[in-house]
Amino acid sequence: MKEKKGVMGSSGVQQQAIWLVENGLKELGLLFRAVLYHPSEPILIADSDRHCLDANSGAGRLLGLSRDQIVGRRIDDFAEPGFRPQIERLWRAFLEQGEQEGTLSLVSSDGNVLEVDYTAKGRILPEQHLFVLRDRAKKKIDDDPVSPSVKDYALFLLDPEGRVVACYSGAERLYGYKDTEIIAQHVSCLYHGDDTLRVKVQGELKRAIAEPNFGNEDWHSRKDGARFWANVLTVALKDENGELQGFARVVRDFTTRHRSDETLRQAAARLKQPRVEPTIAGIVSGELDRVTGASDAFLRMVGYSHDDLVGGQFHWSDLTPTEYLPLDERAHEEALRYGACTPFEKEYLRKDGTRVPVLVTSAALNLSPFRWTTFVQDLSAQHVETVEGEPGGEQLFEEIVGKSAALKLVLGQAEIVAPTDATVLLLGETGTGKELVAQAIHRISGRRKRPFITLNCAAIPTGLLESELFGYERGAFTGALSQKIGRFELAHQGTLFLDEVGDIPLELQPKLLRALQEKEFERLGGIRTIPIDVRLIAATNRNLKEMMGDKLFRSDLYYRLKVFPITIPPLRDRAEDIPILARYFAQKYGKEMNKQIETIPSETIQALVSWSWPGNVRELENFMERAVILSPGPRLRAPLAEIRADAVQAPNGATLEQVEREHIIRILRQNGGVVSATATRLGLPRTTLNAMMRKLGISRKDL
Repeated sequence: MKEKKGVMGSSGVQQQAIWLVENGLKELGLLFRAVLYHPSEPILIADSDRHCLDANSGAGRLLGLSRDQIVGRRIDDFAEPGFRPQIERLWRAFLEQGEQEGTLSLVSSDGNVLEVDYTAKGRILPEQHLFVLRDRAKKKIDDDPVSPSVKDYALFLLDPEGRVVACYSGAERLYGYKDTEIIAQHVSCLYHGDDTLRVKVQGELKRAIAEPNFGNEDWHSRKDGARFWANVLTVALKDENGELQGFARVVRDFTTRHRSDETLRQAAARLKQPRVEPTIAGIVSGELDRVTGASDAFLRMVGYSHDDLVGGQFHWSDLTPTEYLPLDERAHEEALRYGACTPFEKEYLRKDGTRVPVLVTSAALNLSPFRWTTFVQDLSAQHVETVEGEPGGEQLFEEIVGKSAALKLVLGQAEIVAPTDATVLLLGETGTGKELVAQAIHRISGRRKRPFITLNCAAIPTGLLESELFGYERGAFTGALSQKIGRFELAHQGTLFLDEVGDIPLELQPKLLRALQEKEFERLGGIRTIPIDVRLIAATNRNLKEMMGDKLFRSDLYYRLKVFPITIPPLRDRAEDIPILARYFAQKYGKEMNKQIETIPSETIQALVSWSWPGNVRELENFMERAVILSPGPRLRAPLAEIRADAVQAPNGATLEQVEREHIIRILRQNGGVVSATATRLGLPRTTLNAMMRKLGISRKDL
């Protein structure tokens, strides 16, 4: 019987399976290495005869050898001679058990003996075993919530319909299923949810066909019913004719990172409660008890004085009823492990024995792993005491002007995330003050005494951006007459602020991602790997998700940047701040020009509030500077004609709003309804145009 046209018969399915095993396995290995080699831990991949098949840069640094000097040699060759007889015994046990942890005695290229802890995972791919090494002489660091440990990986090959063709040992460790239980099953069986999951997963696979290295996150289920937050990377596999043959898929357990992110978001969400904001109440030492610093406001709240702090006589136990002590310990442990704890309510004991209800949030400091900041809110009065210590209260954001609820939420989020080392992504239209927020986060962080380095990625020509970020060696290219230190190196132990990060060219994004993940880089023309300790704050007014869809921004870099996003509202969404800002700028520029601006007419304030300010605070500041220049006396004389208020009439009798609406619709029609192209024609950011379209009531039916 002949096969129907367009339907693959059994022979076609067989050929597809053969192609996947022969070719897909190679692609899966490449994807796995791309994911695995992000961490800076020394990593080796060996076959069943202990020959090294691959090694990352961390292993090269540990052994003092290049990758080519490692690959092809046996693990025994790097062992201390007296230790080599034990390797045979350990290896037999490892092959039987499939995983192993222990200690090796290795010898580096300079002859030094290294005591190295190792974690081994068998059969990550056929005849390929994974070894992660850790030099015992170096301080052991807890698991990074962003970079999962080796045990948290699972690899799959799927057919074009999403059925599991092959899975490897990591899948059993992560999900609890043996390969025989999931082979030929649709991959949606590994998710958590209802019967609609198959359709959802098919949608993800379709996106993977169109988008290289498609990444997404969701809840998956283990065999025992326990859930974990899965980060999934999927690559479509096509043959030489471009025909889809299946998918390579790497799944990582990101539960720890997800919990950390959710902790921060929940803490930030608590700031939405009216008249409740976080303040720094005290800094606790590594003794888990002694208070080493507290603000005047906090001490007034609990009835103590600074004299009680002298000699370390003041302890948290003085404030805490016995029944709360275990809760405090858990909160502090959570803060140290995840960067911040989930806010919780409790009571403190005042010195006079009375109790005060408070909301407590703890966040780990970077000064040492045993110090944290505690945020305390007095719930009895439903307001926050003003902090007068270092840093504190309004001093935290002294350069950011405004009292609107929208702005307070942004500042509260900034205050929550500042004590951590989490990457922050500042989103918002141009002119909203993203750099000021970045500066404030640095100023109240544990890195405040270290450099704050900025780079506007849109202001640097594409060909020079790489050298600005990473520097170059003398002779790296024509004209490189001396060594140049890049911004990453300048920001070591401090904060690097990358403005307009959406303008980083696609070809440079992998190098930026590697620097962020591995915390190291090489200068242009250099061969030496330079380790860095940098906290990154990125900002953009572009829609990075849309850029991912247009293949202009890498999904893996997007997810690495979007650890803690903060959206800064446009000025039109916080109109109550406009009069405050206007007075602030009038005083600022009046002082610079030796003018005393005492009065801003009410009609001027009304005009300022009624305008939408597409350039946001920057546009308002420039307008106020011109107004001060034009003012001969103490009364502000603003050039209101420049403000295109909605009430102004156009020459043909239509309002300016109507003229703007018709103009935008005409340009949209000329560009086939594509908003991004229309925004470019109009010289506006895409987000600003979207806001104007909403305000003017423009929709698809108008085109």
